[in-house]
Amino acid sequence: MSVVSTPAVSAAQNDSVSEAAHVEVRDLNKTFGRVRAVDDISFDVKRGEFLTLLGPSGCGKSTTLRLIAGLERPDSGQIHVDGRLVSSPRRGVFVPPEKRGMGMVFQSYAVWPHMTVFENVAFPLRVRHAPSAEVHKRVHQVLDVIGMAGMADRPSPLLSGGQQQRVALGRALVSNPTLLLLDEPFSNLDARLREGMRVEMGQLQRTLGLTTVFVTHDQTEAMMLSDRIFVMNAGHVEQSGTPRDVYEQPASRFVMDFLGRINYLPARAVLRSDGLLGALLSDGSTQVPVVVPAEVREDQLITLAFRSSDAQLTLGHHPTGWRGTVQNVAYLGGREEYAIKLQDNSSEIKVEGSTQNLVQGTPVTVEVPPSAIRVWSA
Repeated sequence: MSVVSTPAVSAAQNDSVSEAAHVEVRDLNKTFGRVRAVDDISFDVKRGEFLTLLGPSGCGKSTTLRLIAGLERPDSGQIHVDGRLVSSPRRGVFVPPEKRGMGMVFQSYAVWPHMTVFENVAFPLRVRHAPSAEVHKRVHQVLDVIGMAGMADRPSPLLSGGQQQRVALGRALVSNPTLLLLDEPFSNLDARLREGMRVEMGQLQRTLGLTTVFVTHDQTEAMMLSDRIFVMNAGHVEQSGTPRDVYEQPASRFVMDFLGRINYLPARAVLRSDGLLGALLSDGSTQVPVVVPAEVREDQLITLAFRSSDAQLTLGHHPTGWRGTVQNVAYLGGREEYAIKLQDNSSEIKVEGSTQNLVQGTPVTVEVPPSAIRVWSA
């Protein structure tokens, strides 16, 4: 299936969209047995913002989304939407999902096979006993917005994966939600279609101005779509910020690991000639001009971390940089990843870059800008 560009939203269609919501989550907790799925999370989602909960499986991101939607009840904490309290165990408040004014798209799409496209999208309105004229008008408005005008009568079993995802999105939008919740909506699409749908989703969200909370484990999706990213780990937020913030200034080793292919080199903090602390690799002779955190002390063991994409290779051995030898080459389609055995301390690192057609055994020099190297306590 070719990806259809999302058409511009007309003034009439824009009028049918409710004002974007402001969401406040405070001290939210949820356990399943002995597992603390959500651990004392607090955050705000601004009006019209695209906020992403990013993390590996089991980190609590989908549970957090389900708590906002009302599909799970929290153990403690509060959730406000536009100042309205929708969930608070302490105060005995729990507004059911259908009364929260939210739209949600699930990973599985949940498109009913016995219904047409029109009937699937219209379902939320039918449940609320909306007048037939209103149902007809709003469903066709939404089908136009999601690029499926003229497909209202198509049976669901004849839809492609991308079309099913559009139907699920249309069903979420037809009730004029103030908040859109997306739970891994692209994970069942092939790579080419997934890339196209990411672009369309971003365009649609910006056009409609909907407040959106998006759950994904895919770093590329998060970087492309988000105004802000919350990186989650073991039920709590490790770091929040813009895509550039979390990628270029990772606050923890976990965040850096999750957002790229990382190399680690063992080192020791040593006093430099300028009186500041620097790093000495485990070979005992190679100094690296990095900024060492204030809490690190002289002679303390540390770890140098940098992304494989930040390292540069040049042929041959040069006075500056780290000398090494190509151990292995992996072709990644338009670029290559080289495994380099460093000459002085026998550590192996990965370097990713444009195709250089190097072969095993080639002598090389590796250079990494000091600004790209993070220092963690060992």
